[in-house]
Amino acid sequence: MAATWLAPSLEFLHPALPQAKVPLALIGAGRQGRAILGELATIGGCEVVAVCDNDETRLTAALRRVEKAKGYASAAEMLAKETAIAGVLIATPTHLHKEFVLAVIAAKKHVYCESPLASTLEDCTAIAAAARDSKQVCAAGFQARSNPVYALARSFFKAGTLRDLAFLRAQNNKKTSWRTAGSTPERDRELNWHLDPKISLGLLGELGSQQFDVFHWFLGRHPVSVRARGDLRLHKDGREIPDTVNAEFLFDDGLRLDYSCTLANSFEGRFEVIAGAMAAIKLAWTHGWMFKEADAPTQGWEVYANRQQFHDQQGITLIADATKLASQGKLQEGVGLPYSSLYYALADFINAIANAKPAATSFADGARSSAVGILAHRALVEKKDVAIDPQLLAGL
Repeated sequence: MAATWLAPSLEFLHPALPQAKVPLALIGAGRQGRAILGELATIGGCEVVAVCDNDETRLTAALRRVEKAKGYASAAEMLAKETAIAGVLIATPTHLHKEFVLAVIAAKKHVYCESPLASTLEDCTAIAAAARDSKQVCAAGFQARSNPVYALARSFFKAGTLRDLAFLRAQNNKKTSWRTAGSTPERDRELNWHLDPKISLGLLGELGSQQFDVFHWFLGRHPVSVRARGDLRLHKDGREIPDTVNAEFLFDDGLRLDYSCTLANSFEGRFEVIAGAMAAIKLAWTHGWMFKEADAPTQGWEVYANRQQFHDQQGITLIADATKLASQGKLQEGVGLPYSSLYYALADFINAIANAKPAATSFADGARSSAVGILAHRALVEKKDVAIDPQLLAGL
């Protein structure tokens, strides 16, 4: 079995952005909000003119990153005063997404909302319905659909390269506490909302939804049931949210997706695997590989490929426009992504605003993947198999 490195052509690695800067605002200046500001500073084609957060310390820190932006403690005040804003990015805690999404849509501004879209099925329904009635760009922050490596891998998948599917697998391993120290008990609870079982979707919802969307996008369908379990393996600090979880999703044809996530160990990081009778694709957000079976037919591009060692196997490097790049001595420039997946998702949002195009990930698709994460977390909490109603997902 040979490993084939998947990498897109250079034009997709470096997306063109509008010359006129799109004015943007950010609601939520926590960890993800700061990550968004960092990426926007490198993207170009946009200008952050306002930042909103009800925490003065976070707001001040964010404004140091975008010195020309105005700061607001109230989203309502910001939307009322900053009429020139074209788009708003929402990076608040998940259970607050609906409030701000609906306010931004009502203000007739384009909106980008981080994943998952909501923490309840009712909120997913409300957000998807508001987007259907809006003429604005409503982009869900599920990054795979903007990722050039994932788009290339999906083209191989859609072309039938894998043949009959055998299994799906994914994991997200990162040793981290998932906790932020607060100066007071009240502040600690506010900062660590994702450890509060009353409002958090845990690892399966808050992190897993992003990866579940990869399989939904590739397969064009959703699982019909899920079972899950979780344990505290490392962080026995009084939290109730498990730091290690496993889930098994079943599709209507018997295909299974095995998913695991832990905060106790970082081995092998984050990836997704789609395996078929002729090949398997492994995706790891900045890179992707294809593993061809020995009896898989050749497709022609192999003669141009660069050979490399992948663990104990001899692999071949797949790079779009490989012959052109090789003639220019730039073959390695096509390997991997020069930017993060978040960069490409934000660039897609900016381009959608500038060019009046649909979002790369619609609120409907984001709501469906969020719903799957919500139901997976429910299966964990209730310790039983939970059905994923196709009619429910179709209505989002």
